[in-house]
Formats: sequence, C-alpha cells, structure tokens
Amino acid sequence: MKAKMKRARAPSVRDRSLPFTYEGWVDILDGQGNEPVFDHFFSDTLCGLIEGLDRKNIHSGQVLLYGLYRGDELLLDNSVMTGKDGHWLQRPDLCRALQDHYHKTHEECYRGHAENGQCSFVDRDRESLGPVW
Repeated sequence: MKAKMKRARAPSVRDRSLPFTYEGWVDILDGQGNEPVFDHFFSDTLCGLIEGLDRKNIHSGQVLLYGLYRGDELLLDNSVMTGKDGHWLQRPDLCRALQDHYHKTHEECYRGHAENGQCSFVDRDRESLGPVW
C-alpha cells in the first residue's frame, strides 16, 4: 500500500500560482530491489533542488523530479534541465531553459523561472533539504 504524504510549503508571495515546492526521488537501491526505496530531496525552487542534487553527485538519470503544484505532484522532464552532455544545467542557463520550455509547451509547472528576464522565485529559499525518508 502506498501512502500519499501531504507537503505544504509557503506559496510565492509574488505569484501564488507558482508551485509550492519541488521534490526529487532517488531510489537508494538503484533499481536492484523488488521495488524502489526512495530518498527524498526538497527545495522551494527548482534551481535550488538541482544545485543540491548536483552537489551530492546525483545525476539526472538517477532521480525523478516533481513539482508539487496546485495540490498535485507533477512529474517533470529531466531533459529540460540538462545540457547536451547530460549534466545538470546551472543558473541562469537552467532558468532560461525552463522558460523556453514553457513558451514551447505552455505547461504551467515550467512557468516563471526567467519571465521577462526576472526570477519569479526570488522570494523563495534556494536551499535544498535531503535526503529524507
């Protein structure tokens, strides 16, 4: 049986339609178990989460990324956040890639990262937490 945890973080003061938080799931058994056992990483910003994962040498192929958005967990596309070499993009390249993806797809969970040249998440903490169970 899977338990669904409710997580609440403060929404953006500037734009309440932005995701509340971002989460990364890393299978600590690396696919070798009967089912995955996940460590969880959190940040109020996607760039903060990516920076935290990168500092811990967690690569894009090892993690599932979610935007906790409007009460839903939305799976994000890791390829949007990686360069041609497969490594995580860093700010400001990451911000531009997310905004370009939003303009192409109009998927709301990618909106606001570099809108009109400014970060919509400037009022958020960019620190990341994890791993936590």
